[in-house]
Amino acid sequence: MKHFLLLAVCILACRTVIKKETIQMDWTEFDLDLPRGIVVYQGRNKEVPLKAWVAKVDLSDDDISVRVLSSSDIDRKESLLQFLEFTGARLVMNGGYFNADKNPAQHVGLLKTRGTLEEPASSSVIRDSERYFITRGAFGVKHDGSVDIAWCATKNDSIFEWKSPLINRPGFSLDALPFHSAEHWNVRDAVHAGPVLISDGAINVTTEDEVFFNTPVSGIQPRSAIGYTKDNDLILMIVDGRQPESRGVYLEELAFMMKQFSCEEALNLDGGGSSAMVADSRLLNRPAGRTLQREVMSAIGIFYKN
Repeated sequence: MKHFLLLAVCILACRTVIKKETIQMDWTEFDLDLPRGIVVYQGRNKEVPLKAWVAKVDLSDDDISVRVLSSSDIDRKESLLQFLEFTGARLVMNGGYFNADKNPAQHVGLLKTRGTLEEPASSSVIRDSERYFITRGAFGVKHDGSVDIAWCATKNDSIFEWKSPLINRPGFSLDALPFHSAEHWNVRDAVHAGPVLISDGAINVTTEDEVFFNTPVSGIQPRSAIGYTKDNDLILMIVDGRQPESRGVYLEELAFMMKQFSCEEALNLDGGGSSAMVADSRLLNRPAGRTLQREVMSAIGIFYKN
């Protein structure tokens, strides 16, 4: 059986995977012991094939709050179940990119928790031997508990946002970050990831603008995403990949799936083997086909007061 599964994964990974223009999932409520206002759905599409999980969180409920979390371990990494147990969260999903080869781990891009800027945004990246200045997508929690998604960068420990991302294309870049056209982004918590998937209610995958071209991020992967609706629902989505029962998705396909939950804004988070969701003291999905959880540096936590 083990050899059969390895062969199936190899065949799935090696063949050409056609990008779908739309994906319909069969969603059913997942049986979990969670308080009111937090509902988890499991979704399947046997034809693609895909398996996914979505948490729908009612941020209008005064007892519910969301926070960006960061590891306090010596190596700055911990499993999502550890995040859940140490913080008292009711549901946790992985957050932003990080460099696991460093000890302690280093976050890639903006990380702010409880009002403290732990890591500033990366102002530029080197791609194909050329420097590109970037404003990448970030998820933020404001001081009143409301949430936002913005293209942002930091300057002198302050966070600034732009109405639209800087226009980058392979071989064409800007000379600097135009802070004169930015506004202060006043958030208590924030985490960089990207790219943005949905903005102003429309699918708008800004892969090239955020300089994710020629990287594994733009390919087919296990995925994590976060977004919010006009009705103040927070949407957290996990899509399994790299396994016979779930191939993973392209960014555009992930955007379609988030749009099905009426997201006004949505953001791609760290994916691959990091993509995981825990609730009710258990791992809900199978990250890259495994039952083990990869330790991560940042996470999104959902909390309930009572």
